[in-house]
Amino acid sequence: MADTKYESNIESIPTSADKVYRVLSNLQSLERVKDMIPQDKVQELEINPDYIRMKVDGLGQKIVIRIVDRIENDTIKFGLDNLPIQANFWIQLKQVTETDTRVKLTIKADIPFMFKMMVDKKLQQGLNDAAKMLTQFPYEQWL
Repeated sequence: MADTKYESNIESIPTSADKVYRVLSNLQSLERVKDMIPQDKVQELEINPDYIRMKVDGLGQKIVIRIVDRIENDTIKFGLDNLPIQANFWIQLKQVTETDTRVKLTIKADIPFMFKMMVDKKLQQGLNDAAKMLTQFPYEQWL
């Protein structure tokens, strides 16, 4: 197995790090976008301020994404439970100006070598897409 690190592109969010942090550090904020999650891929979704529990198509068991650490206006670290691999990820914020916060997502996963080639590009693309999606949230309205 290889401990592999994936980093998204750095994206710009047009608001302060404080506003972004307050929305993203409370997973209950996802209630606003849960209708966008494909029902054929994710079922039994439970959302709590500190964790998300869901059944994902193809995994057969409920996985848990939980916040394990928060550094105000800077970093939100997540742990992943009930996955076939060990992994964690984090969101990093860096405020450049009052209306420009840069965001970067990072995943660190212990992926078996034979699967690494199959998931490499998909994981990287998914991470870049997720970072881009975070720039679209109406943070001002969600507070």
